[in-house]
Amino acid sequence: MQTILTQPSAGPVINALRALGYNARTAIADIVDNSIDAKASLIDMNFDYNYGNGYIEIKDNGTGMNLEEIQIAMSIGSKDPRHQRKNKELGRFGMGLKTAAFSLGKRLSVISKQGESLVERCWDLDHVSETNNWELFTSIPEEVKSLMSDIDNTSGTIVFIDKLDRFMRAGEAPILPDSFNRKIDRIYKHTSFVFHSILSGEISMRINGNSVEAWDPFLTTHDFTNPLRPRVLKDTSGLINVSTYILPHASYLNQTEYKNAGGVKGWNDHQGFYIYRENRLLHFGNWLDLFPKDQASQLARVRIDITNKSDEIWQVDIKKSTVNPPDFIKNQLKAIAKEAREISKQVFYFRTQSNSGDTTIRSNVNTWQQENIENGTAFKLNRSHPLLQKIMKNTSDENLKDLKMFLKLVELGSPANIVIVPKVEEELMQPITDSDKELIIQLAGMYEQLVDSNDANELINIILMTPSMERFNRFTIKSVLEERNHVKST
Repeated sequence: MQTILTQPSAGPVINALRALGYNARTAIADIVDNSIDAKASLIDMNFDYNYGNGYIEIKDNGTGMNLEEIQIAMSIGSKDPRHQRKNKELGRFGMGLKTAAFSLGKRLSVISKQGESLVERCWDLDHVSETNNWELFTSIPEEVKSLMSDIDNTSGTIVFIDKLDRFMRAGEAPILPDSFNRKIDRIYKHTSFVFHSILSGEISMRINGNSVEAWDPFLTTHDFTNPLRPRVLKDTSGLINVSTYILPHASYLNQTEYKNAGGVKGWNDHQGFYIYRENRLLHFGNWLDLFPKDQASQLARVRIDITNKSDEIWQVDIKKSTVNPPDFIKNQLKAIAKEAREISKQVFYFRTQSNSGDTTIRSNVNTWQQENIENGTAFKLNRSHPLLQKIMKNTSDENLKDLKMFLKLVELGSPANIVIVPKVEEELMQPITDSDKELIIQLAGMYEQLVDSNDANELINIILMTPSMERFNRFTIKSVLEERNHVKST
């Protein structure tokens, strides 16, 4: 059959790409994904009002690009979404950098460095519209370069967007500086949320010189957060990890904690599923049409972790903001959500109905919780259990620290948590994590007060008799205490 090669008109297609539905927050996040894929450890975002002719610069210290790579990166649709990608890679269509940038402004300039080599490319949509051709500039205009930063590292990339007609303008006039700054504030909050798991690792981000601090929607470090039993599901591409968290009742949060936990949308709108791909948040804040939102379920937040291999099955869109799990996964998620909502209601109503005539506690919240750890599973006391919450709330600040330490010792001494380990040579320094070091120091501080003795050997003997400390030999315990100046080296 005879065919004829046709090429879409550049001007109309470019303007259609600008209307994909990005907002400023999702556009910036999509551009940041490229820096993460480039293994950057520092990503600097700068927004300059520039007297109404503002610009945005996103600079990273990643691997950078050579001439071939920057040409591919600046080409429209440079990836086939059907092709297998690298592990952890966030990009899929080869469109995000361009479409996200075009949704903000009409000129995109990119300069990249690998070693001594600097390469650059520039899209100017005014030029594309004027010529109606896909003409990509091989060099960046000097008036743009004069505004761009230098790449100080041996490698890295700068993405620079100006002619910010979409970001900077309200009708014919540019937005006022206050409106510009409010946009930046919303981008900061979105970035701290979407990348919170990544920011908790080895990547740092800054916006106009201010460090972006991770916002954890699950309050995982709070004493009264109740993590339920983790689940593992399976789709046709691999394993899906599901972690459920019941947040503390408002009465166990101070004013600042309560406000922060409400997030950008408020408590009620933050309940539901949170879907992550490679630790990057894609979608949050509803029950995927399985259940309606209600006030009593607002403490339930369910994290779902998929890999980039599940993109097609879960229908991840080009903006990485809309997700639709397959029906057979939805059926399993429905059971998980039902349990989370029931427990949320129990915690929620236990506190709000405690002054009523009938104070019967209807709760199936377990006293123990099973958690996955590196070497298997461990059991932890459920610190959100209503009775324990009541005891802790009625305990003085002076005694609360001791109570928490005792609960920790109970956990360590649980038969389910005691692991028989092979005997280690006494004079050999064992590998030890920072969390175990901290536990040893806490035990030393507690036992020093209880025993009222300055004998270093006696202190070490007591620590060695503590449940879970049988994993360590005397030399390791002694070295940790010496490192923290708890005992003198001999």
